[in-house]
Amino acid sequence: MTTVDHLRQVRLGNLRTVLLALVDRPGSRADLATRTGLTKATLSNLTEPLLANGILIEDAATLAGMGRPSKPLRFHPDGPVAVGAEINVSHLAVETLGLDGETLRRHLVPTDIRTRSADDVLDQVADLVRSVTPSRPLLGVGLAVPGVVQEGMLVRAPNLPSLVGVPLARDLGRRLGLDVVLDNEANLAALAHLWPRHLAGEDFVHVSADVGIGAGVVLGGEVYRGASGFAGELGHVVIERNGVRCTCGSRGCVERYAGLDVILKEAGRRHLDSLARALDAGDPKALSAVAAAGEALGVGLATLMNLFDVPTVVLGGSYAVLHEHLSAAVQSEMDTRVLAGGERHTRLVASPLGEFAVVRGAAGLITRRAVQQPERLVA
Repeated sequence: MTTVDHLRQVRLGNLRTVLLALVDRPGSRADLATRTGLTKATLSNLTEPLLANGILIEDAATLAGMGRPSKPLRFHPDGPVAVGAEINVSHLAVETLGLDGETLRRHLVPTDIRTRSADDVLDQVADLVRSVTPSRPLLGVGLAVPGVVQEGMLVRAPNLPSLVGVPLARDLGRRLGLDVVLDNEANLAALAHLWPRHLAGEDFVHVSADVGIGAGVVLGGEVYRGASGFAGELGHVVIERNGVRCTCGSRGCVERYAGLDVILKEAGRRHLDSLARALDAGDPKALSAVAAAGEALGVGLATLMNLFDVPTVVLGGSYAVLHEHLSAAVQSEMDTRVLAGGERHTRLVASPLGEFAVVRGAAGLITRRAVQQPERLVA
């Protein structure tokens, strides 16, 4: 590495440090110097190009205590944004996210994807992305899908076979003229609880359900993906050896007992909001269906807890909506089956992000990349 290359790497490292500090909270140069360990001169040198390019903005001077007035720096309200998009079995969703973590626009469209072609689905996703795209610089698109992702392609998705083997990232990118990054929806929902704010600590499992069930495993503040990207496939953990046949080809998988479509069918309801109303009204059939699903989910989660020993399970998506009526059955099974349960109960919480966790994580995948690779912002 030449001296010039080394100096460039040092500068980019310092810039990354400053941007991460601003993601945490705005601050004056003096405050940032204290938080980052960089000198005020270095900070001025680093931030001037960001101010000139509309990535940061400097607020009016304020006086806080003794000394000179300070001018807080923060991300520009009209600065670059990222878009998250989700393709799931029963819906499409999009969200626009700023570098400061603020949501600008979001939209969710209920639709059954299972019988549609990849081109048809991608055309609609592209239209949805355009509908939430403001007249601001775009950093790229994060695309979430329910299945195993490798090298920008969905390689296994039992519930969406028409999308398997299709270069989804490339094809959506061509439609939009943007860089698209593809990832698993459960991993991105977990990421939404890490970036830009830690909402569930540094070690947890985030689990949510549509037709299938996905779990994002977070260890030490990072999403654990496994050697081939298969980590967290909770929906296909077998809980009954000769049980109900699953779309994956196996039998007795968790999703055949605790997936949302199974819950709705057993409850005699067509939609989640109808089920929620029935539960609130004390409908016996709905209560029984959710309790049975909670027991099955708890058995599957106990397996993950015994493997990873994390302190928190976050119920997201439809499970967050059903949390009040679902959690007791889940907790009961985990208390019985998790080895550490007798002394240290696993914390079971509802996600504060609800049904938009996946698209928020998909957009966050792009904003985090921009901050961690600042050359994308100042190239």
